[in-house]
Amino acid sequence: MAANSFMVPLGTPAPAFDLTAIDGGSVSLADLKGSPATLVVFLSNHCPYVRHIETGLGTLAAGYGSRLSVVGICSNDSVTYPDDDPTHLAEQARRAGFPFPYLLDDTQDVAKAYRAACTPDFFLYDGDLRLVYRGEFDGSRPGNSVPVTGSSLRAAVDALLAGDPVPAEQRASIGCGIKWRPGNEPTALNTV
Repeated sequence: MAANSFMVPLGTPAPAFDLTAIDGGSVSLADLKGSPATLVVFLSNHCPYVRHIETGLGTLAAGYGSRLSVVGICSNDSVTYPDDDPTHLAEQARRAGFPFPYLLDDTQDVAKAYRAACTPDFFLYDGDLRLVYRGEFDGSRPGNSVPVTGSSLRAAVDALLAGDPVPAEQRASIGCGIKWRPGNEPTALNTV
């Protein structure tokens, strides 16, 4: 079932995290500090919405190089959804050409802290790690004829890097709902 992102208020500070990467290392939010732009993306391997844009995301991230710090996070319950286990996520990262760390949120605490609702769910932060964009990658969806370009996210990143204001009117991302472990589901939007 498709879900929309919660559209967290702009200006919200990035919640701290320290997560294990699929390659065995660890990455924290502090490791990303100092970048003029930081993108935190909640992803999964099994979701058709993610699969539809994953190569475009890899290309977009590679194109910005060191000007944009990017991390992918998978918060899905990999017991119920084994396609989202570390082995399958590593296959996805290779297939999609992800040049960024792909992290595991096994407790799902990070997804709750960010108020992530779906995969993909994009959170772009400025140099002070304040939220400037949360929304869609672009208008492309599985089954529609819109090409995957990353135009919505790219416009936000370009504005941020140019020192221009990122437009406050943003379209929610849509994708597969986060696959919460039984009993771990957020109780309400305002409490996650």
